[in-house]
Amino acid sequence: MATIHVDGQAYEVDGADNLLQACLSLGLDIPYFCWHPAMGSVGACRQCAVKQYKDEDDTKGMLVMSCMAPAKDDTRISIDDDEAREFRESVIEWLMINHPHDCPVCEEGGHCHLQDMTVMTGHDRRRYRFRKRTHRNQYLGPFIGHEMNRCITCYRCVRFYRDYAGGEDLGAFGANDNIYFGRHQDGVLENEFSGNLTEVCPTGVFTDRTHSEQYTRKWDLQFAPSVCHQCAVGCNTSPGERYGDIRRIENRYHGEVNRYFLCDRGRFGYGYVNRVDRPRLPEWRSERDEAPMTLEVDAALDRGTDLLRTARRVIGIGSPRASLESNHQLRELVGEANFSTGIVAAEQACLERMLRLNRESGVTTPTPRDIERHDAVLVLGEDLIQSAARLGLAVRQAALARREGLAAERDIPAWNAEAVKTLGQDRYHPVFIAYPTRTGLDDVSAASWRLAADDIARLGFAVAHAIDATAPGVADLDPALNDEAERIAKALMAAERPLVVSGGSLGSEAIIEAAGNIAQALSRRTQQAGLTLVRREANSTGLSMLGGHSLEWALQALAERHADAVVILENDLYQRLPDAQVDQALTTAESVIVLDHQRTATWSHAHLGLPAASFAEGDGTLVNLEGRAQRFYQVFDPRYIRPETRIHESWRWLHAIEAGVERREVSDITFDDVTRVCSERHPALAGIVEAAPGADYRVHGLKLAREPQRYSGRTAMRAHLDVNEPRPARDPDSPFTFSMEGYNGFFQPRQEVAFAWAPGWNSPQAWNKFTDEIGGHLSAGDPGVRLLAPQPGDHDYAHEVPVGFTPRDDALQVAVLPRLFGGEETSSRAAPIEARAVAAALTLAAGDAERLALKEGSHVQLMTALGELSLPVHLEAAFVPGLVGVPAGLLPFSANGEWAALSVVTHGPDPEAVDLHSQASARGEEGRP
Repeated sequence: MATIHVDGQAYEVDGADNLLQACLSLGLDIPYFCWHPAMGSVGACRQCAVKQYKDEDDTKGMLVMSCMAPAKDDTRISIDDDEAREFRESVIEWLMINHPHDCPVCEEGGHCHLQDMTVMTGHDRRRYRFRKRTHRNQYLGPFIGHEMNRCITCYRCVRFYRDYAGGEDLGAFGANDNIYFGRHQDGVLENEFSGNLTEVCPTGVFTDRTHSEQYTRKWDLQFAPSVCHQCAVGCNTSPGERYGDIRRIENRYHGEVNRYFLCDRGRFGYGYVNRVDRPRLPEWRSERDEAPMTLEVDAALDRGTDLLRTARRVIGIGSPRASLESNHQLRELVGEANFSTGIVAAEQACLERMLRLNRESGVTTPTPRDIERHDAVLVLGEDLIQSAARLGLAVRQAALARREGLAAERDIPAWNAEAVKTLGQDRYHPVFIAYPTRTGLDDVSAASWRLAADDIARLGFAVAHAIDATAPGVADLDPALNDEAERIAKALMAAERPLVVSGGSLGSEAIIEAAGNIAQALSRRTQQAGLTLVRREANSTGLSMLGGHSLEWALQALAERHADAVVILENDLYQRLPDAQVDQALTTAESVIVLDHQRTATWSHAHLGLPAASFAEGDGTLVNLEGRAQRFYQVFDPRYIRPETRIHESWRWLHAIEAGVERREVSDITFDDVTRVCSERHPALAGIVEAAPGADYRVHGLKLAREPQRYSGRTAMRAHLDVNEPRPARDPDSPFTFSMEGYNGFFQPRQEVAFAWAPGWNSPQAWNKFTDEIGGHLSAGDPGVRLLAPQPGDHDYAHEVPVGFTPRDDALQVAVLPRLFGGEETSSRAAPIEARAVAAALTLAAGDAERLALKEGSHVQLMTALGELSLPVHLEAAFVPGLVGVPAGLLPFSANGEWAALSVVTHGPDPEAVDLHSQASARGEEGRP
């Protein structure tokens, strides 16, 4: 700690900070541009000037840039000094010389950091009357708009994109006062975190194109605290709504999870909420091949309860993309013995093993922020940028943190970004990756190996044995791979905080067990080790804690007529199992009820379809991959703008159906009620009631506002429906109001912040006002509660080491490869994500392609027991021979590890067509597809 004096007032601050960060942490306002809490200082903009004095007798002082000056003990500065104020005003005037006068039409207007700083410095007159410099804008893809003329040359964009996120296709071109930030030519920004440029940029150079299509000022958006549903990381978001549509998603600060950044799928994948083909009314079919008829709520409930009341046995199929409350309510409706998680058996087995390891491995599960502090990382069987992108960004920071260690040895402060970068160059903490193909972190890895799933597991078991000889060894391991295992083990043992990352992306229990063995071996040497296990979907962890049968069990019960009715919750079964298997079960069932917010293939088989609320229209709880239960809140009432809709949360529909089946009156139910009952029924989930404050939470007697104080136009929003304006909807389920009437300040610490705003801070930089220190944690603590913790005791190692992978001549083994864009069920329905997705292709090793006389782009047909695909081939020299990589979302996830036949697609007889099955048969071998 250090004592600094600011304008005659003494303050205690962190001596490791620079003066700008220290002053902002104290709540003092200093204008700035180029500095960012996550990226440090480069002193490029000169906007944060203050007067610094040598001692208490010095009355003259000198101007310094507060972002480049350390907060040493007994430092004396003045923010309000006249010379400092005049200097800051002149700097903003220089920066604005070439900036266009387009605030009324600029999409950044209303949450623009440049506007905030211009007002803060007192610059309110344009004196420059000459020709402005102009630039040509670029096309940067479906996510990001480009308006280069607004640039003030703060360098934030390239520092984030290149230095922080590892992108390579955005740069600074030019010199002096003519700098251009963009690509070398028009084209899609390739980095998976490019959307953060919209918040990193302090002006309107980089804007959200998905928002541009239906633009609304920030002050006219209605917000609520939410949690990203597109993967299992659980990033916090602030969705903004207008006219019943989500218009944009911004990052919501969480000190342990996402902090300042989101991946592009989480930021731009919300379009499925706005689809015009969404079910908004209950639908009924007496026969599956007839057109559905729409019903009112009472009629729908009557038909639903009649179907279930007359059924011999009802099966409930839950979903890892639905809330805990909805899954619990379905389980209450059908009974524990009749509840299925809706997850296939292979994936459920992986989830159960991961849950056991989280409790029994002896090491903690680090938060994403903690991951950045680990100094050696082993990744087994995951391409983190594709399967859990925000974790991948955290692992990248862990690798880059080596630079800060080197800087500390030379007394270079961590915030001096350019000095740290120059010193570090390409020196990283060791990151080791074993995966079938190249990954998004290979550029910072010490080594990466292309291996099949069984060989990845064998490498992991060998590493554990090298750390602790009592762990099972691996027989007949390739000597070269054994040497690599020894190398990895030495690096992990030499680290102060080693980390093992694995997960279920390849559907291999053996990989998960191998990761667990390594974690247990490390736990016997250090208490600083960590184990992170990646799940596939938003609530996979929570659903595995809730428990239930596999999806195959449910379909079998229906197909064999052990049950004659089924209720399916927010789950497209065709994404998980072969069409024929699902068809058989759903056509055999006498009654099918589906609740969903999308028209899926499963919805088309429903006798009764009930329109469920998406994350934007309902409240719920999710448990992320680190075991953190987090609450998401309803952003808007869907009936306010569209009175004809009958959308309700799934848990509310199921509660009403249960009451009808039991022939009792439907009682009022609130979100707090169903959450409390869920926690009581399931001891493992008891903590979810503490995940967020209840609906009775107030600040100074006020509920919390969903809308900014300047929210306008409400009286005209429904004018085309009725000249009489109804009062805003009441919300008995949360502490928020559907209006601007309510508390939205930062003086009273709170976890649930719908949108970041403070007087003078309209931009995302306003998050600085809500944290205990800049870059720290929210003043009231970060949202959510951890449900998983390691249990004490010495746990046994796993001993089932798989045999090595052996390629076959007659078939290729399928590896379903996660993909950030297009590989997740709901976000793939968003038009921008669909546009951003790379054309799907089957990945083959170059050697296999040569053997089969295939070339890049050859069109082939892949045939497995779980389905067929017809796609072009992509050749990769380092891909594992004997495997075929299939992009996620095209085959059921359970296809992982299946053997597939491959044949060339031709329009006529082709003597050169390759059919592995036929080749094997010709050689007298058994050709098993």
